[in-house]
Amino acid sequence: MATNFLVHEKIWFDKFKYDDAERRFYEQMNGPVAGASRQENGVSVARARENIQKSLAGTSGPGASSGACADHSELLVRIASRKVKNQSLRGVVQELQQAISKLEARLNVLEKSSPGHRATAPQTQHVSPMRQVEPPAKKPATPAEDDEDDDIDLFGSDNEEEDKEAAQLREERLRQYAERKAKKPALVAKSSILLDVKPWDDETNMAQLEACVRSVQLDGLVWGASKLVPVGYGIRKLQIQCVVEDDKVGTDLLEEEITKFEEHVQSVDIAAFNKI
Repeated sequence: MATNFLVHEKIWFDKFKYDDAERRFYEQMNGPVAGASRQENGVSVARARENIQKSLAGTSGPGASSGACADHSELLVRIASRKVKNQSLRGVVQELQQAISKLEARLNVLEKSSPGHRATAPQTQHVSPMRQVEPPAKKPATPAEDDEDDDIDLFGSDNEEEDKEAAQLREERLRQYAERKAKKPALVAKSSILLDVKPWDDETNMAQLEACVRSVQLDGLVWGASKLVPVGYGIRKLQIQCVVEDDKVGTDLLEEEITKFEEHVQSVDIAAFNKI
């Protein structure tokens, strides 16, 4: 029964034979070189193992302990040298401190010996409480003193001649001031007026109307530029400018003089009025 069971199982009993045959085949194909390389590889591995073992043995052996002792002794030497340097630096610092203290003491002596530096304590003054001071009593004035006070003129002059000279000088200055003021030209107030002069109809001769307006000549009146402005339905008005002196010519006088020309002028209006 067991043999029958093994017959049906898929087991390769002769696999080692085929493996040996395949190894021999590759050895024959590659030649003896492969075998030599395998030997060299084995030797190199063995040498590496020996080197590792030697290194491990060296770290734990007497040589390692001697190296550690050398390092320890070198560290002790360095520490000792540092201590010596520190002690020398401390000595230098102490010397500097002593020199500075000596200098400070000399400076203090010099400052105390100088006359300007002698500090004196401020003297405290005793302040007595305030008391009311009574004003001195007035002495009764005698009649003789009253007469002397009446004779003194505080606002008068001791010399009458000086008063006369001062009065003459004041009058002369007033006269000169009045002359300068009279010679100075007075400012004349003037105004600029723009007049609108309207005709009766479109048949009015505007040239004759303007000639009539300009024929008005008054003291303080100066005529300026003019133009015709259309009003409507073919009618045009005369717009004329003039400059007048306010004290001599007024707007009412101008309107009265211009409206005298009844054949040409219907009305006069003031379009603009400006002070100059």
